[in-house]
Order: sequence, then C-alpha cells, then structure tokens
Amino acid sequence: MTMSTCDVVIPCRDEALALPTVLAHVPEGWNVIVVDNGSTDGTADVARSLGAQVVTEHRPGYGAAVHTGMLAATAEYVAVIDGDASMRMDELEPMLDLVRDGGATMAVGRRRPVGRGVWPWHARAGTLALATMIRRRSAFGIHDLAPMRVCRRDDLLALDVQDRRFGYPLELMLKASRAGWTVSEVDVSYDRRAAGTKSKVSGSLKGTVRVAHDFAKVMR
Repeated sequence: MTMSTCDVVIPCRDEALALPTVLAHVPEGWNVIVVDNGSTDGTADVARSLGAQVVTEHRPGYGAAVHTGMLAATAEYVAVIDGDASMRMDELEPMLDLVRDGGATMAVGRRRPVGRGVWPWHARAGTLALATMIRRRSAFGIHDLAPMRVCRRDDLLALDVQDRRFGYPLELMLKASRAGWTVSEVDVSYDRRAAGTKSKVSGSLKGTVRVAHDFAKVMR
C-alpha cells in the first residue's frame, strides 16, 4: 500500500454539486478524506464516485467534522480545505512544501478574490476583525483565517483543540501560538462557491453573526 504524501480533509455538508470541481485538482499522491457532516444531497455518494475516502460525523459543526477527518488521516502531513470549490486544492502544494522544508510549522491560506463580489462585505469585515484580534493575542502576523491550511498531523492533534463548531480555527491559532509554532501565510485564489450551493458562514449576515458568537466563546 502506497502511503499518501498528504491527507486532505474536506468537511462537507451538502456539497455534492461542488465536489466534482474540488476533486478535479487533487495533487498527485494525495489522499482525500471527505467528512460528511449531515448532508442530504448525496455528498457522500458523489465523493466516493470521485475516488475520495468518506467518513461520517453526525455531530453538526465545522470543528467536529475537521477533527473526525484528522482522526481518520494516516499521513504525516494533513491539509484542510472547504468543499465549496471557492479555493483550489492544488494551491495546497506550495503550502505543504513550506511546512515539509521547515519554513513553518503550519502554512495557512490568505484569500485573494479573483473577481468583484466574491467576498461579501460582512464576511470580509468579520475576517479583518478576527485577524486583528489574533495578531494582538499571538505571535502570528496573519491577515486572514481561511479554511485552507497544512501542518503535521501529530503536531495538530497534540494541540488538543476542543471547539467543535466554527470556533475551531480560532482556538487552533491561539493554541498554536502558545505552543511556539511558526505560521506563514500563502496567497491563494478565492472565487465564488459552486453554483447551487450555499455557504453556512459568508452566505448570509446571520451566518457571519453565528460564527462571531462561536469565536467570542473561544476568546473568553
């Protein structure tokens, strides 16, 4: 059995229409783990038909899905990317190179919109506020908290991130700072999500407010 160069965890809820685009850009030698988090649109079946490993997480929440994917992963290096086709999986490759070569403990994506109207104002404002907060509370000079990152699996699990909702990436960053990690941002393309799918976060002001609430709980 050939070991995967990197396991890519994709937390998904109702992303059947997006997955063909997402999985069209899997780097050679990488294994894809799609975590089905309560989908009702056949996401799991589509993922399997495209060659992905599928695991199920019944507890709703981004953090729950990511954590389940990490437990299922077996490669030394792990990556995370959303399953909505707004970002390209092959742009994880230079991020992996950065970590593998010792340039950083974790590489994270900094979204660069490829067109007008891609990033709603409320989501952009929320990201700016959060990134500013992280810079003040950690040693990381980041400008985004994109759902696109690469690190060693053992390093990540050792952090023992507990949040199982949208606060997961924030808790991850704060614990990584306390653990002495180095983090580097890498520019990544950011496009509209796949037609026919809807964001659980940036697709509405309500979603952004819900995320802000989860972040506030982590910051206490």
